Amino acid sequence: MPDPVLTSWRPRQRSAAAAVRGVSLLLHGGRADDTRPVERQHASWWRMALLGRTLARATVPQGVAVELLRYRARGWNDGPGAEPGPVLDGRWALRAVRERYGDVPVVLVGHSMGGRGACALADADGVTGVVALAPWLTAGEPVRPARRQRLVIAHGLADRWTSPGGSLEWARRARSVGARVARYEMGAVGHFMLTDAGQWNGLVRDATLGLLGVAPLPAEMAQALQSPAGDAGLRLNPTW
Repeated sequence: MPDPVLTSWRPRQRSAAAAVRGVSLLLHGGRADDTRPVERQHASWWRMALLGRTLARATVPQGVAVELLRYRARGWNDGPGAEPGPVLDGRWALRAVRERYGDVPVVLVGHSMGGRGACALADADGVTGVVALAPWLTAGEPVRPARRQRLVIAHGLADRWTSPGGSLEWARRARSVGARVARYEMGAVGHFMLTDAGQWNGLVRDATLGLLGVAPLPAEMAQALQSPAGDAGLRLNPTW
C-alpha cells in the first residue's frame, strides 16, 4: 500500500514556514470499505483538489497554506483494535504539517468521509477548528473528540449519499458535551458541492480564515458558535 501524500498550496517565499500564519488541511471522501489505493483521478480526491485550488487563491495571499491529504486507501475500513485508515493518515498529515510549518493553528476541512475523519481528529494538538462538508456522521459516531472545539457543518438537504438528518443529530449530541457548532443547511442540493459551488466555496473560505484568526468570522457563524446546547444556529441558511 502506498504512503499518504500531501498536495500543497503555500506562500511563495524563501522560508515557507516563516510566511505561514495557519494551515487548512483538507480531507477528501471515500467509501466504507475499500483497500485499493487512492488515485488522483478518483472523484473524491479530485473534488477536494478543486476546492483546494479555489481556497488557496483566497487564503494563500493572507498567509494561510492549504494542504490536501491523499489517503493510503479509499475506504474508512473500520475494524477492531485500530483507528480507521483516514484517521491514522490524518494524524500523519498533522505531524507533517507541524514539521513543515512549526507551531501554527490548523483548521481541518473534510468532505463526506473526510468530514467524519475531521470530526474524529477535532481534539488533535494544534487544531483550532473543523469544517465538515456533507459529513458522513452516523448515529453511533462519537462526539467526545469535539468537546470544546469549534465546528462548522454544512449539508445539502437533497444529499442521497450522507444524511443531513444524521449531521443534525450529531451536532446536537456534540453541543451537549461542550462543542461549539454552527450548522448550515445548503438548500435542495446534493452531495458533491457542484450545485451552488460558490456558496460552498464562500463558506469554506470564511470559516477557514475566521477559525484561524486571520479574519473575523461571519456574524451569524460567530453567534451560532457561542450558542448553548440546543438547536440555535444548527439550521443556518448560507449567505454567500
